[in-house]
Amino acid sequence: MSVNWKPSHVFYGWWIVGASFVIALYIGGVIFYGFTAIFEPIAHELGWSYTQISLAASLRGLEMGLLAPLSGILVDRWGPRRLIFIGAIATAAGLFLLSRTMSLSTFYGAFALITIGMSCCTTTVLMTAIANWFRRKVGIASGIAISGFGFSGLMVPLIVRLIETYEWRMTMIILALGMLATVLPLSLLFRHKPEQYGYLPDGNREVPVRLDNVTVLPPTVKSDAIVKQIFKNSIFWRIALAYMFYFMLVMATITHVMPYLSSIGINRARSSLVATVVPLMSINGRLGLGWLGDKIDRRWIVTGSFALMGFGLLCFGLASTIGTWLLVPFLVLFGIGYGGCSALRPSLTMEYFGRTNFGTVLGLIMGICALGGIVGPPLAGWVYDNWGNYQGIWLVFAGLPIAAIISILTIPPVNTPVQLIDKA
Repeated sequence: MSVNWKPSHVFYGWWIVGASFVIALYIGGVIFYGFTAIFEPIAHELGWSYTQISLAASLRGLEMGLLAPLSGILVDRWGPRRLIFIGAIATAAGLFLLSRTMSLSTFYGAFALITIGMSCCTTTVLMTAIANWFRRKVGIASGIAISGFGFSGLMVPLIVRLIETYEWRMTMIILALGMLATVLPLSLLFRHKPEQYGYLPDGNREVPVRLDNVTVLPPTVKSDAIVKQIFKNSIFWRIALAYMFYFMLVMATITHVMPYLSSIGINRARSSLVATVVPLMSINGRLGLGWLGDKIDRRWIVTGSFALMGFGLLCFGLASTIGTWLLVPFLVLFGIGYGGCSALRPSLTMEYFGRTNFGTVLGLIMGICALGGIVGPPLAGWVYDNWGNYQGIWLVFAGLPIAAIISILTIPPVNTPVQLIDKA
């Protein structure tokens, strides 16, 4: 059934940005940041080791790695609306199953279901929706949308309070109902591409001039051929490698921030505050560095963001020996760097690969990035289980951004013609 669209003073793409912001806020708070709040209650009730519980985050990364490329292809074909709708139902079902878990197999099964849902209604799908509606303003539009993940840190104290009041199982049921009430209605706001509704990207009235230096795959190429062409491109691998290290650092830090702070004598109320401030501080990077990436070479902004993350993790690791005051520079440096890297990932991808098959390219990048998310959390948990502290792993992680920086800086400038298809 077709819908008649009337001109509006507000470009419809901004409604999609707003809906993406709220979805990112809720899912980020419940699944991504909120996991650290249920980590210790589950360990205490069921007697599982930190490594075993961390494997749930690793499984989440594995499933996302397998599903992100598929969701990228599907969102290019079907558009975001039906994927987000299905994803909300699957995520809610996973949370209901998590509330009933009594065994590791059920625990991991719940997270597998949650991850299937997340892959349909988070980064790949949301960023593709925005990239379809914006070109010149894609950096700031993406930054605003994924700032929802930053504000989602505000949900961590709420989840902690719910756990204290109702225990963690009932909390999961409450959060599942909230998922259905929040995300399902918002999914109906999404539209695929602006041209289908009489708009142009950024709300332009004239057809924008196509930049010759943007690598765009022909829309008539089949998905398997597109994937082969992408895998032959060295720029794709450099971006994917850098963000694989990013996911390793972020997933490990977010998963273990509260257990780590508890291990150095900080109570749950204060550690939950730190877990809240990390994503809140990232908003500065998401908005500020996302906006700056629309003005100057994004490669330099991304490398600077990785450097900030490295120095922040160094402070995080040394807080256990030098003093907890180092948590302040950790929050500032890591938060801003983490937010900047996140905001610039979609715009950097579109800068080099265009918007025609953006979902496919971003999905493949996310699939490779997920390898870092698979390794990071259980590695940190294994280090704690075997050595009784986290400091060593944080110091090792502090050095990983160097590899990411090298990977990004070897990408040629965007004004250098790039051939995605090997004509040899």
